[in-house]
Amino acid sequence: MKSLWSNSEAKSFRGDLATRVYTSRLLGANPELVLHGGGNTSVKTTEKDFFGTPTEVLYVKGSGWDLGTIEAEGFAPVRMDALLKMAELDSLSDPVMVKQQRAAMLDPGAPNPSIEAILHAVIPHKYVDHTHANAVVALTNQKNGKKAVEEVYGDRVLVIPYVMPGFDLAKVVAKALAKHPNPKELEGLILMNHGIFTMHDDAKKSYELMIQLVSEAEEYIAEKLGKKYKAPKAKAKEDLLNLSLIRKKVSELKGSPVIAKIDQSAEAIGYSVRDNIDKLAIRGPLTPDHTIRTKRTPVVVGPKVEASLDKFATDYEKYFEKYNSGETMLSPDPRWAVWKGQGTIAFGATEKEAGVLHDISTHTWKTVGMAEDAFEGGWKALPAGKLFEIEYWELEQAKLAKGGSAPAHQGKVAIVTGSAAGIGFACAQSLAEQGAKVIGIDLNPDIEAEMAKIGAIGIVANLTDEKAVKKAVEWTVRTFGGLDILVSNAGIFTAGAYLDDLEQTNWDKSMAVNLTSHQKLLKYTIPFLKNGIDGSIVLVGSRNVNAPGAGAASYSCAKAGLTQLCRVAALELAPFGVRCNIIHPDAVFDTKLWTPENLKRSAERYGMTVEEYKTRNLLKTEIKSKDVGNMVAAMASPLFGKTTGAQVPVDGGNDRVI
Repeated sequence: MKSLWSNSEAKSFRGDLATRVYTSRLLGANPELVLHGGGNTSVKTTEKDFFGTPTEVLYVKGSGWDLGTIEAEGFAPVRMDALLKMAELDSLSDPVMVKQQRAAMLDPGAPNPSIEAILHAVIPHKYVDHTHANAVVALTNQKNGKKAVEEVYGDRVLVIPYVMPGFDLAKVVAKALAKHPNPKELEGLILMNHGIFTMHDDAKKSYELMIQLVSEAEEYIAEKLGKKYKAPKAKAKEDLLNLSLIRKKVSELKGSPVIAKIDQSAEAIGYSVRDNIDKLAIRGPLTPDHTIRTKRTPVVVGPKVEASLDKFATDYEKYFEKYNSGETMLSPDPRWAVWKGQGTIAFGATEKEAGVLHDISTHTWKTVGMAEDAFEGGWKALPAGKLFEIEYWELEQAKLAKGGSAPAHQGKVAIVTGSAAGIGFACAQSLAEQGAKVIGIDLNPDIEAEMAKIGAIGIVANLTDEKAVKKAVEWTVRTFGGLDILVSNAGIFTAGAYLDDLEQTNWDKSMAVNLTSHQKLLKYTIPFLKNGIDGSIVLVGSRNVNAPGAGAASYSCAKAGLTQLCRVAALELAPFGVRCNIIHPDAVFDTKLWTPENLKRSAERYGMTVEEYKTRNLLKTEIKSKDVGNMVAAMASPLFGKTTGAQVPVDGGNDRVI
């Protein structure tokens, strides 16, 4: 492991706290040390309180901050005298500890101090760094972990047996330091099954001690593995339908939709085909801290997908019943999976959360595999009871409980076609605003930039090209794990012509785009929608279906055919719980098709002003793209959960239709 320290960069960080920010970011920049909020750092210094009195304080990482991006505001200033007095108590409950730490803060507006604040305070060095370095965890999480630590570090570190983080751990460390003849000479602390602390009165030296000690663990493991060691690798035949089934089952166990992020790298597949994977994968997490995100174990998915997930849920319930002492059980869904022969999958309520779980689970299986191959007896995590304490620890659960209710479509995956502009864009925007992961498909190359504006993904594809449609749908499922919502909107306005003057190309083009392309899209999405969460299809028709006009045969007939396609789809998909409805918008003028000149010309044809023309419906209201988008989002939600095969006008009321 290499030091990232830069003398030139360090010069711009002046003062104790600023230097602490710099070295904290260096630690956070290395995923082999910390991931997503893990680890904590501190510095002891003197600050003036509100009254100007010099006060010894501990600046310790605040709860909710990430070392990789932390700012000075991310550190909580806590009075040292209060922390040291707390360390002298015989006992201290977690809620009281949190309350007293907050009461001892110099700045009441700062974040809550780390639960390890007292531990940082009892370590006599100015700078203290704590990480969950993969190599150190691998060193300790095995049968002869303590012996291996002593072989690597000798008496340069203190070895601390596993103790529940917080006050109890602080007490154990304080006693160990008190017994040491010269604790200031120590280079670090190795917390069995937990991680590593390094400390020094100089920020650079404390950071580089971390790099040095972790590097020594890496070298020791590499020697055990041998120079020619290569992690198992394998290939797999893609199975997207079962991927969507796994995601559906996990969502059902959780009680809400999840995004599924699959890793089918050769290494991930290699891990999944290990001979002992059924037992190895469920021995325990990388560190106890990870349990609050990953649970104690992943699910190992075999050929019988649903049976594997049902077993996980049953085993989780038994685990809870065995160790609980009054807690409320969390939902029995896995947070990640080892899919035998296919790789690994991470699950999250959002794409971001799935990414976090992917990172943590990836580091977990890589480290577990490394320790399994390096040490006699292989990987050995903490007992289930100890891990339960962390998983259901009220202080850790509080971190995850923050936030309000989820948006209506959070965790759902939606495809919206023809979404580079107009109604299609509005549909994509409404779904994205309500939490869905949206994939927009359009022939217009602007689709990529337009979707990026709303946090969605744009794919350039010709929807009349069957291969392109199949490719886009499969990419969506491969990337997010499944498909729940289809908004089939792509269409064109063909030139008006009476039947006896209608060119065949006009008719053929309208049928190809306004009807057949939707049929092709349904063909490739339906298998995945059947495995979707509250699967819903919304087709975008036209007022012309129920109130056609002369000279619009090619457009009106295609939209009428689309309506009939919707009705048939509703009949076919109802047994699978997938709904199919169609909306008929009219007079939506805030699109690129309607320039001011076009609007004015059309209004004059009817003897109206532009405003009169835009509101020529029974409700005398203007219909905007956003109105259509909101209706589509509602129809894809549980609000319309008992409606299928319906035709819904979005036109302000049309007397010809009514």
